Amino acid sequence: GDQHVLVILAITLLKVSCFVAITLFFGPRILPWLLREVARTGSRELFTLAVLAMALGIAYVAASLFDVSLALGAFFAGVVLNESELSHKAAANSLQLQDAFGVLFFVSVGMLFDPMALLQEPFMIVAVVGLVVLGKSIVSLGIILLLGFPASTALTVGMSLAQIGEFSMILGGLALSHGLMDGAGFNLIVAAALISILVNPLLFLCAEKLIAWIKGSATLSANIEDRQAARLHRVQGELDAAHERAHAR
Repeated sequence: GDQHVLVILAITLLKVSCFVAITLFFGPRILPWLLREVARTGSRELFTLAVLAMALGIAYVAASLFDVSLALGAFFAGVVLNESELSHKAAANSLQLQDAFGVLFFVSVGMLFDPMALLQEPFMIVAVVGLVVLGKSIVSLGIILLLGFPASTALTVGMSLAQIGEFSMILGGLALSHGLMDGAGFNLIVAAALISILVNPLLFLCAEKLIAWIKGSATLSANIEDRQAARLHRVQGELDAAHERAHAR
């Protein structure tokens, strides 16, 4: 039993390693050259089609030959295409398709969500949303303050991290498809993502008012804003001096 699992794990790691090695070795040598040749034709449509064909082709090969997920294959395709000097043009031409695929993704994930979960498990949803919104923001707020950044910076970072997005839905969908999570757990993830995204602008509004209140208070500003900013400026000065000494050598 355990040996069988270890063998499967070793084979999987070997396949993934081979895919990554082949993609990162041959990809930057072949795909940018292909993009340049296609760009010389002057056809915008053909260039866009070539970019999509390369991305989807790498993802398909990753899934069919190396048993790598389509998402991971597409990720490495993007990494390889980014090595080309035409990457900005490829991104600009694919922007409209990106928006279309984004809409399709959220619609497909939303169709998997059961709205009755809001009525059946309201306390669980509130607990998960609280863990995401309060837990992530408080932890990130404390870390930023410990690193010596001003309170305004810490509040901004904390509010920006007080949500989960589409990546959590992707992971939840994969776990659901592989039987690692049931429908109830997936509903909690989707509900937490949707609610945290909706309340995030309100959190930023509250953070802006709190920052203005802190800066308006002489005592609070001196203790948790100006002192931290001065400390950060001093540390930055020391880093710049060390960088100059290293270059002087």
